[in-house]
Amino acid sequence: MSRSRWLFLALAFLATALNYLDRIVFSVLIPVIRQEIPFTAQEYGFLTGAFQAAYGVGNLVFGKVVDTVGTRLGYAVAVLIWSVAAAGHAMSGSVFEIGAWRAALGLGEAGNFPAAAKAVAEWFPRKDRAFAMGICVASTNVAAMAGPPLCIALSAAYGWRATFAAFGAAGLLVAGLWVLLYRTPPNFGEQGTETAISWRQALGHRQTWGFALAKFFTDPVWWFYLFWLPLYLFDVRRLDLGQIAWALPAIYLMADFGSIGGGWLPGYLIRRGWRPNRARKTAMAVCVALMPLAAMAVFAPSTVATVFLISLGTMGHQGWSANLFTTVSDVYPSSSVGTVIGIGQSVASVGGLLFSSLLPGFLVAHFGYAPVFVILGTFHWIGFACVHWLMGGLEPAYAIPEDRAK
Repeated sequence: MSRSRWLFLALAFLATALNYLDRIVFSVLIPVIRQEIPFTAQEYGFLTGAFQAAYGVGNLVFGKVVDTVGTRLGYAVAVLIWSVAAAGHAMSGSVFEIGAWRAALGLGEAGNFPAAAKAVAEWFPRKDRAFAMGICVASTNVAAMAGPPLCIALSAAYGWRATFAAFGAAGLLVAGLWVLLYRTPPNFGEQGTETAISWRQALGHRQTWGFALAKFFTDPVWWFYLFWLPLYLFDVRRLDLGQIAWALPAIYLMADFGSIGGGWLPGYLIRRGWRPNRARKTAMAVCVALMPLAAMAVFAPSTVATVFLISLGTMGHQGWSANLFTTVSDVYPSSSVGTVIGIGQSVASVGGLLFSSLLPGFLVAHFGYAPVFVILGTFHWIGFACVHWLMGGLEPAYAIPEDRAK
């Protein structure tokens, strides 16, 4: 059991890394792609919007699919869909075709976090879930660090189309490994009666809305960094591709400290006698406090200062995210984690569409980046208020078997 849980976490880590690698390769290679398929900043906003809209629909669907067919099959199907879509970018010849493949990518990638969080809930006790989820979330930062230099190197050697095709093939390999190796815990479902709840039942609980609204306000900040940061560094800070290839890894290295440290902190506090609610929210508050500092990056006099301040933002968000995902398994049984996270991710995609795609596309084109940075710098405080008021003391909404509540 102990060995298996770490093996499955390693596979989820790898799948999540590829998930993020597939979504950032487009933004990293924009300067190269635009030479062949030109598009404006506003059109770029529409392209990211196509991803976000499909991602929202996909989360709603895959959250329920994962709870219905199980983590093993549900996760594999999601990886299969997004890998085919990633490879499909290589065949694009117009902005419309890119948008279609971005939408297909968003649909498949939506299955990642509902499945990963459900796997963590199935295999890890409650006190260790934030740490395990923090490790899984850290893989997004590994992808963000290794991705830019890897994408640029592959593109320089083989072209941007071959780069997309290679990442798609890697995803197909991961999907096969997951199907071959992953299994539900032997005693899962034997203790207690865990029945997956419906969308309607989940939406009837204020805890679901607390999680969903927190995601609505905070996910767009990460999406903005992911989609617009390379463009900001290229167009405003005048960095070339080689400089961007090192600036982005530095930013996302700090995010690794946030995801792992933010996931470790509540478990440490719980072991020292803190109540889970107090420990979880303390860790989340520490992370939230960093976000307004990141908003000041747009006013920094130097590129070094800009990179440092944005690094604080990525660190704070990833620590926040590791704990926010874990609040769902605090409140709901593992049989329903996928459904609730899917709802939250779907609502977050609406926020992402508005605040990291359409709004930046308009504001950047007409007013520059400053208004976007300032507005997004307030969103984590709003998200924290949603968690505190709507999720309350993080008490279980349904009975959780005693062995997993410890």
